[in-house]
Amino acid sequence: MKLIFLTTNDPLYLPDFFERVLSEEAGRVAAVYAAPPLYKNESAVAAALKYLRTFGLADTARLSARILRSKLQGRSIASVCRSRGIPYREVADVNAPSFLRELEQQGPDALVSVSCPQIFKERLIALPPRGILNIHGAILPQYRGVMPSFWMMANGEKQAGVSIYFVNRRIDAGDLCARKIFDIDPRETLDHFLRRSKAIAADLLLRVIRLMECGEVSRLPLNLAEGSYYSWPDAEAVRRFRALGRRLW
Repeated sequence: MKLIFLTTNDPLYLPDFFERVLSEEAGRVAAVYAAPPLYKNESAVAAALKYLRTFGLADTARLSARILRSKLQGRSIASVCRSRGIPYREVADVNAPSFLRELEQQGPDALVSVSCPQIFKERLIALPPRGILNIHGAILPQYRGVMPSFWMMANGEKQAGVSIYFVNRRIDAGDLCARKIFDIDPRETLDHFLRRSKAIAADLLLRVIRLMECGEVSRLPLNLAEGSYYSWPDAEAVRRFRALGRRLW
């Protein structure tokens, strides 16, 4: 079974994820493509200002320092792929006709989306015969949308989860094929939680890949009427997050 990953250029959390997955499944992976870590065609400056307005100067400075340290240490998805001999390339638009032709030429059986920030259109969804798997850091159908880890902490949840589902045209709404539920440590920062969640997601994806290879993966339609959807945090959500004693870093 040939796999292609669609992800984003994140130097903080995804290198460790890919290190774990590719340590066992590099032989199945034909390529890894990374889209810009931006939403709805926003610029890098606009994204930085949005983060600054939401979380403040101190946390924005900490984020910048973490990103700089990771880059200086050479930690990246690209370096992980290079060490495993897997092609890696950044792509501006995963729905662009030229990119779709490139995917078709490679003939993947399935695509795997890991934090890819772009909405997949119909032609991309229909391209791989075994579908597109997406990893979402919540107990779907709860906490669909953006930054589920933050929202779960801001809402005082005691449990979190990782869900893997087959992508359809609606956001975080396809057929569920695997889910792992785990406790949220009342003392951990969002940064620590995200690292732990990505490690759990990597192990869950490895299990799903093996089930797909054997033709034993299950598909359970999600009931969105029982779920919830969240967008980018507002000031009230950040205040609630901090009032519960939570920290980003």
